[in-house]
Amino acid sequence: MNHALLPNTQNANLPVKYEAAKLAIMECFRTDECQDWADKMQALASYARQSQDYEMEKTALRIRSRAIKRGGEILKETEKATGAHLKRDAIVPLSRKAAAEDAGLSVRQAKTMIRVSNVPNEIFEQQVESENPPTITSLAQQGTTPSKKPPMFEQMGMTKESFQAGMYFRGDIEDFGKAIKKYDIQDIVDGSTPDQRHRIYNLIRQIDAFTDQLISKL
Repeated sequence: MNHALLPNTQNANLPVKYEAAKLAIMECFRTDECQDWADKMQALASYARQSQDYEMEKTALRIRSRAIKRGGEILKETEKATGAHLKRDAIVPLSRKAAAEDAGLSVRQAKTMIRVSNVPNEIFEQQVESENPPTITSLAQQGTTPSKKPPMFEQMGMTKESFQAGMYFRGDIEDFGKAIKKYDIQDIVDGSTPDQRHRIYNLIRQIDAFTDQLISKL
């Protein structure tokens, strides 16, 4: 695991690191790596809450949820203990319980990971990326028994592609809306070379054409 990607709780710039964190979590192959992420993010969320930095708190909660879900996925790849695991002098696969113990997880922590991993990906993504990410307890409750309901996008009468496009685009355009408030227009112009200004101009033309079409359909 690349611990360099784990931000210091006293000096974190999580929005910048978020995409890297998601990739790093998906590349975890051991449950203890996921728990390491979860513990770090729990501490960071607590620090952010005390500092009243609610954006950092929400981002830390999102990363923690992803780490716990990934940990559950890894645990579910390990078979539950059977009689075969009790045979003496036999080379047998590590049981799920033993894998959890090796990762330093309590029985409760292991169950929570597995339950969170039971939440369907589409439903998980929609909730975790919302303005009010759910608690781990809430996610675990949803995954106590695997959902027999159809995926969220089907319940809403959407295709999977359109559901994901809407979800990710809304996040992207919200980020863009926040970004444009950071800059003075004249500073942007003065801080760009003629070639860079031309590039900005062409990109804005593309954005204008796209948003004109989008507005006509909203």
